[in-house]
Amino acid sequence: MKLSWIVRLFLAIASGVALSFSFPNYNLPLLAWIALALLMLASIGARPRDATLFGFINGALFYPLSLPWIATVMQQYGNNISWLAAAGILALMTIAGALFPLVFGILVARVSKKSIGIACALAPFLWVALEFGRANLPIIGFPWNLLGYAASGNLAFVQLTSITGIYGLSLLVAAFNASLAWMLASPSSKSRRITIGFAIALIVIAIFCPHFVPQAKADHVAHLVQTNLPQEEMYPSNWMQIHAADMAQLESISIQAARQKPGVIIWPEVPAPFSLQDPQFASIADQIARESGQDFLVGVVDWSGGVRFQGNASNSAVLLDPIGQRQFTYDKIHLVPFGEYVPLRKYLFFAHSLIDSIGDFTPGREYSVGSLDGGRFSVFICYEAIFSSEIRRFAKNGAQLFVNISNDGWFGRSSAPPQHVMMARVRAVENHRWLLRCTNTGFTVDVDPYGRIVAHLPRFTRGQLDAPYAFRSDMTPYTRFGDWLAWLSLIATITFLLIGLTRGPIAKSSR
Repeated sequence: MKLSWIVRLFLAIASGVALSFSFPNYNLPLLAWIALALLMLASIGARPRDATLFGFINGALFYPLSLPWIATVMQQYGNNISWLAAAGILALMTIAGALFPLVFGILVARVSKKSIGIACALAPFLWVALEFGRANLPIIGFPWNLLGYAASGNLAFVQLTSITGIYGLSLLVAAFNASLAWMLASPSSKSRRITIGFAIALIVIAIFCPHFVPQAKADHVAHLVQTNLPQEEMYPSNWMQIHAADMAQLESISIQAARQKPGVIIWPEVPAPFSLQDPQFASIADQIARESGQDFLVGVVDWSGGVRFQGNASNSAVLLDPIGQRQFTYDKIHLVPFGEYVPLRKYLFFAHSLIDSIGDFTPGREYSVGSLDGGRFSVFICYEAIFSSEIRRFAKNGAQLFVNISNDGWFGRSSAPPQHVMMARVRAVENHRWLLRCTNTGFTVDVDPYGRIVAHLPRFTRGQLDAPYAFRSDMTPYTRFGDWLAWLSLIATITFLLIGLTRGPIAKSSR
């Protein structure tokens, strides 16, 4: 490809912007179907140092544009951390994240020197392998806004995840991008026919196939209570007295809803200093269970010592039976680094004000399954919803219903909450489970096993949602076999690299 350095730079910039704009709150998912092709066109035939730059630019734009809320949350709730320190931490995350498209750009450029066709065949598998690597990094694994999520809003496309997990959607989108790049970089009647045929097939599937997705029937109802309590950096010791009216209203909402339509009551991940070791809150929780005559699932801080502030603290979900007895506990396993604990604390000397405001929760160890009237369920908490390989373990352990409790109040009106629910929704489809998602400020939604949002509450309102659901015991291929496609993509990547990096014809590079 005879493209000038300036044109390639523009393509790399356009790629990063387009990929960012594919996700909420920009909500332009069609851009994902060309974003990767732009980066490939910038990289094909480029010199190694230029390809390195172009890949890095993609990531350096993608992270701050699609996840600006990271700096906002740190500054707002980080114990008066300065905007400069918050921006610095986001910059470090951006640099780490940008290494993945950087590797993508280098390898596509290198293989394209032998064959543009091989480079384009490599690209989809390489991209998925890199996403898989990003998700599984120790401590800082962060599979947020993977490429496939941009296509997950289509009811037909998202069904693929029940076989392949989210990586199948990423592969599909990346494959079309690679086909488009192949057609533009190596124009021929064959590349045009394949790319146009691919595009037509995708359009037909997107428009007509959603009508063939089965309708799921529900035979139970849950009451998802959106507490809409103010998010605070620190909670005073007399918080329960200050918010007595709020708590009385929430208690009334919960009991009345369950009396009208019997069903489990669900509150979100701790939106306030809730602990069953606190006699005041324990009394309220007990009263809700007893007066409603229903199970009550609530997010709490649970203390291993049996007394508040004694022993280890866990971010937990506890189920009380209709007489107020604890029947089930799930302790959050995948904690948020720099939110619920601080990894490598001693090395982050430049952000003491942030570090000092972060408590150390103790992670859970068991993918617990509990019982409700009619079937078995599991809970996953907030951030855990983005880890598909972990959520499938609940279904494999026997969960017939998923409950996701979250406190997205930390994110305010940023793009994080709509991005979060976008990803949580895919977990329902991957495992064919109803998903009851209860939050503090929104999005509180009821998702059927095929990804339809069948009920929801408006954001930033207090109330309860009658959420229909059913228990499902079928096992999808993804539930049974996990990330087989990601591993296959890794094998395919190695194979194409061996082919593409062996001695052979070397195409002349161009600026």
